[in-house]
Amino acid sequence: MSRRLIYLLAAAIALAVLVGAVLGACEDSGGSAPVKIEETPSPFAGGGVDKPFVEPDFTLSDQSGREYSLSQFRGKVVLVTFIYTHCPDVCPLITANLNQALRELGTDRDAVRILAVSVDPNGDTAAAVTKYRREHRLVPEFIYLIGTRPELLRVWKAYHVEAVAQDPDLVDHSAYTVLIDQNGKARALYDSRVRARDVVHDVRVLLD
Repeated sequence: MSRRLIYLLAAAIALAVLVGAVLGACEDSGGSAPVKIEETPSPFAGGGVDKPFVEPDFTLSDQSGREYSLSQFRGKVVLVTFIYTHCPDVCPLITANLNQALRELGTDRDAVRILAVSVDPNGDTAAAVTKYRREHRLVPEFIYLIGTRPELLRVWKAYHVEAVAQDPDLVDHSAYTVLIDQNGKARALYDSRVRARDVVHDVRVLLD
């Protein structure tokens, strides 16, 4: 299964959970369990990727201006997700569950990073992200990445993410998370209902 097809399937299923349409609004209406797209039995609680592929590299900055690249975390397990600070519902839930997963990993947390890529270049200012991090008590391993629209658009395109601003505070966007192994390969996908216990389980599969 090609990388593009995997992403399109994941996005379609995850976004259907949100709004029953191709483009996902930032509100959760309930729905299916984590995306299941593997063609063979998978050890993962999330939707296992039948043919793991190397994810596109990218470089963005956090709220302090420090640059991070996906490739710099080779040797660690990485989860890439797409959120924005003014999201009223789904993004805070994704944030809370991924942050909780990091906390539950205990000493294994050092081997894991979460890269949250903004889907709102206008609203996700350094000040907004700093406030968001404080309010959600994000652990240091949870890295929130922002940038200009052209910078973020390159990442969205590489990961087949749709992000459309509806008004100054609301963005319709793809809501999924990808689990990337120590070699930079996608191994599992989660929809907007990603659960901490599933992430903890899957991370430990890769760390064992």
